[in-house]
Amino acid sequence: MNQITKCPFCLDNELLKVNILFEDDLWYFTDMLEGSINNAGMAITKRHIETPFDINHEEWVRLHSLLPKFKKILDKVEVPQGYNIGWNVYGIAGQHVNHAHMHIVARYDDEPLSGKGIRYAFKQEGNRRPNQI
Repeated sequence: MNQITKCPFCLDNELLKVNILFEDDLWYFTDMLEGSINNAGMAITKRHIETPFDINHEEWVRLHSLLPKFKKILDKVEVPQGYNIGWNVYGIAGQHVNHAHMHIVARYDDEPLSGKGIRYAFKQEGNRRPNQI
């Protein structure tokens, strides 16, 4: 089996474990029910590519136009006070599925980590590299 036939984000494989909330010819948007995250989604390329560095111009333009639609989908569940939007690229950065996907996470003022953004974990003293100045 090659990488594409085992990819859980390639729709032809029927391995997707989340719900598709929107779909067009280039992208699809899913829910992302995981742990304490209860209002989040993933924008996933239809084309099997590994990272956002591989996204072509047409896909970027379309994603730009779709982002407000994805926000509205999340806002229908519950209107948050903020959002985190990001990509994990390669395993060392937390990418667990080697298929380009962007996380959109709704954030709320009553969360214990309210006000902590994407960089929060990286700014912790315990994450300092051994030879870092």
